[in-house]
Amino acid sequence: MANSKHDEPAAGNPTPAGQNPPPAGQAGEQQRPKVEISDAKAVTAYANFCRVTGTPEELIIDFGLNAQPGGVPNEPIEVSLRIVTNYYTAKRLLHALTLSVQRHEAAFGVLETDIQKRIVGRQPHTPT
Repeated sequence: MANSKHDEPAAGNPTPAGQNPPPAGQAGEQQRPKVEISDAKAVTAYANFCRVTGTPEELIIDFGLNAQPGGVPNEPIEVSLRIVTNYYTAKRLLHALTLSVQRHEAAFGVLETDIQKRIVGRQPHTPT
């Protein structure tokens, strides 16, 4: 998930929102230990679909590829990856993802998740 070559915070230890890590060698402040990450055995996959379910103790996130993303698929979506985690790790992941999306939107603009609003030349849908 993380790569030691990237400057993104690890999901297990993100920098608090709006704060930069303390400069190296600053007097009176403790440095966070660097966590080394090996991604040599990591599997890379693409997903344009996810489903989140859970139990009182765990969160289950399924990822898959929807081959018919333009509407309701006619065939079942094949789940290719399932991640089961606890809610503490899920909250850390949520924070790390939020920071990453905020940085992306600050650089490139707001990401519109409603596909109807992204379609060029289409009139906005008004519920009746």
